[in-house]
Amino acid sequence: MNRKNLISILSLVLVLAIFTTACGSGTKNESGASNNEFRMNLATEPPTLDPAQATDQVSFTVINAIYEGLTIVDENGDVQPGVAEKWDISPDGKTYTFTIRSDAKWNNGDAVTANDFEFSWKRALNPELVPEPSQYAYQMYYIEGAEAFNTGKGSVDDVAVKATDEHTLVVTLTNPIPYFESLLSTAIYFPVHSSVTENEAFAAAADTMITNGPFTMTQWKRNTSIVLEPNENYHARDDIKFAKVSMTIVNDPSSELNMYKTGKLDYAGHPTGSLPTEQYETLKKEYPDDFKIKGTASLYYYIMNTTAEPFNNAKIRQALSMAISRTDLTEKVSLGGQIPAFGLVPPGIKGVEGEFRSEFKDDYFQENVEEAKVLLAEGLAEEGWTELPAFTLKFNTDPTHQKVAEAVVDMWRSNLGIDAQIGNEEWGVFLDNRVAMNFQIERSGWGADYNDPISFVGLFTSKSGNNNTGYANPEYDALIAEINATTDQKVRMELIAQAEKMLIDSHSIIPIYYYSSVHMMKPDVKGVYVDFKGDVNYTRGYYEQEQE
Repeated sequence: MNRKNLISILSLVLVLAIFTTACGSGTKNESGASNNEFRMNLATEPPTLDPAQATDQVSFTVINAIYEGLTIVDENGDVQPGVAEKWDISPDGKTYTFTIRSDAKWNNGDAVTANDFEFSWKRALNPELVPEPSQYAYQMYYIEGAEAFNTGKGSVDDVAVKATDEHTLVVTLTNPIPYFESLLSTAIYFPVHSSVTENEAFAAAADTMITNGPFTMTQWKRNTSIVLEPNENYHARDDIKFAKVSMTIVNDPSSELNMYKTGKLDYAGHPTGSLPTEQYETLKKEYPDDFKIKGTASLYYYIMNTTAEPFNNAKIRQALSMAISRTDLTEKVSLGGQIPAFGLVPPGIKGVEGEFRSEFKDDYFQENVEEAKVLLAEGLAEEGWTELPAFTLKFNTDPTHQKVAEAVVDMWRSNLGIDAQIGNEEWGVFLDNRVAMNFQIERSGWGADYNDPISFVGLFTSKSGNNNTGYANPEYDALIAEINATTDQKVRMELIAQAEKMLIDSHSIIPIYYYSSVHMMKPDVKGVYVDFKGDVNYTRGYYEQEQE
């Protein structure tokens, strides 16, 4: 090779190297970190990463990236194929036949099969599931035989989900369900590897989880950090651009904001973290391209233990709800564009033709301090009390929850002469006490699992593992059953509105406001979004790179 050709080749190599450095995967984002890494914060440790056991948004934020169900939903809540490449529905709308894609694999290289879904769904329904029965099992009662098995009244063999071969899954429902395809994108319907039978604690560590989603967990330092990296066996691997997703675990809004400002985070705030509410207005001005407020289909509310004093009395519960000024809470305390709530179903959820909340107003009650005083006096008299027994309003550790609780307790004190206490608990302890109903009144929140109002009203049946109020009404249960058996959408929505009114009239909960998502994200981050229900999706995210 002559010297001229050698120089030309070396020059070409140098040019390619410079181009790769400038525009390839090793470029830097505006904070100086590699464009391959996305960094966000979790305010708390995920209590569990077992899809059958998880009940909270922090856990789902991780689970939704490391697992994938038969379907996925996009930013608008529309259903797209996931592990199922296609499906057919019988003329009566009750039997679904799913075709599992041939390139679906677990991160260890094993094929994801129809048998994995049959195994996983029946595992989630098992009333003897370790360490405890799934609180979300009721979301599978649409399947023939599922409720009977889960409640100990039937056999697992009668659950109508069957893998007819490795790529074909047949599911039969008790009634046609218009949102079933969307429901399949939720964690309770995710597959887990059959090896979990040998290690029920599989979800407690990164190196014991075999998963099938876009990402794999490669590191989990308890109460410190989580690291996710792409699943090289994922069927849509080319769609995954982040080489790493790093999650810190910091439960302090000021620290989270400082980490964002100093370039240690690319995303901060809701739904898994929070920003200082008193700085919202300043942040809007200083970071106009970063600061975002988005309404989400989620409800912030208080639940009451209706089986414990003093919340066993409906008039006392009603008085506490009517003595709160929700406008003051949203305009002076939470400050994030939230909407005062007087119902259960938030804006953004589909109704007959438009949004359910536009078609059915949440005018079930009004705030009225004078009427609240009368109701409180009547409730005390019914129970034979001269004053309200002491009680504590609990919330999981978070400055915004504390500020809201302090404001509510102050309203009760000023308006009703009640001297209630407040108390905070770490997230895991808070959830355990809720399940055990070891509380009197506490903060709660619920986001849509799928875009239908039954996701909210179905929460409070006596069969729901997520109903921690003690409210159990046979008429309510029957109404929900009628809704699930009705295919006419207009009739369905009218029945749902009846159910919502029945639940609100029971005053088992105190609706506070419809959530908004307040967060900050670096402008060069693309493809990361907060969806209609308030969940953050980062699985198809990437960094916008400068063109040379």
